[in-house]
Amino acid sequence: MNKRLLHIACLSALLTTQVFAAEEVKVPAAPAQEAAAAQAEPPSDTTIATVNGQQFSLGLFRLFYAERLRASKAENTPEFQNLAFNEFVNIIVTAQDAKARGLENNPELGYALELQKMQLLSRLVLEQTASTIHPSDAEIKKIYDEQVAKMDRLEYKARHILVKEEDEAKKVIKELDGGKKFEELAKAHSDGPTGKNGGDLGWFDANQMVPAFSEVIVTMKPGAYTKTPVQTQFGWHVILLEETRKMEPPTLESVKPEIVAALQREGLTKYIGELQEKAKVDLNPELIKQTPVEAQPEAQPKAK
Repeated sequence: MNKRLLHIACLSALLTTQVFAAEEVKVPAAPAQEAAAAQAEPPSDTTIATVNGQQFSLGLFRLFYAERLRASKAENTPEFQNLAFNEFVNIIVTAQDAKARGLENNPELGYALELQKMQLLSRLVLEQTASTIHPSDAEIKKIYDEQVAKMDRLEYKARHILVKEEDEAKKVIKELDGGKKFEELAKAHSDGPTGKNGGDLGWFDANQMVPAFSEVIVTMKPGAYTKTPVQTQFGWHVILLEETRKMEPPTLESVKPEIVAALQREGLTKYIGELQEKAKVDLNPELIKQTPVEAQPEAQPKAK
């Protein structure tokens, strides 16, 4: 990239700091630049770059930059702004070359643009509709109470000894029967990462464990250990259940955003359903059943 474009990239950094001011990136600036930054941000139709005589607006770059920032999960820094602007210019020059080669008339491009426009319009209307859905406190509390009722179950505090062979697990059980301490045996024999901690698994919900493990743990009483080895895909387990307790539900305030989001999704589903009911849709079933082009077998040459 030539020096002129690099200079434009530096200017773009100053412009984008105004656009994405929520992150408050501080860019060293000359007094004249500081005065400009103090003014209202430039309008979207401001020309940010002219490439081969074609002008490109700040609004277009803002959109590209926002998507690039989101996709990369990067921070809004002057360095990233310059990187994004260079990528933006790369897209411009390659797109201009594509036009020069006549690729703009490719039918697939038309379909892609039409599909992208539909998807963007769909996203915009869904965002707009979601912003109008404001669940009441009573609705939120109702969902919260329903979820808390489903959480009326136990949590378990346990230890385990994991070995590779069933016979080895049986030997461990015999040593437990003989009075050996579970923690000592776990440190001596367990292949699992918890072995060094005496096999301590801490507190957990039975659903967090693999089925074979959880099916056994829910039948045990505190203080007991398994009298037969338990097999999972990890090996053979000897399990000691130490304590149980009722699961503490999260507070309403801590899960309120999730409940609101769920109710908004529910509202959007209803909104889409209503649109579909009103829509007059005529489908060609035979075409819908067609195999996608990329999945179709290659045509075989005709026999001579």
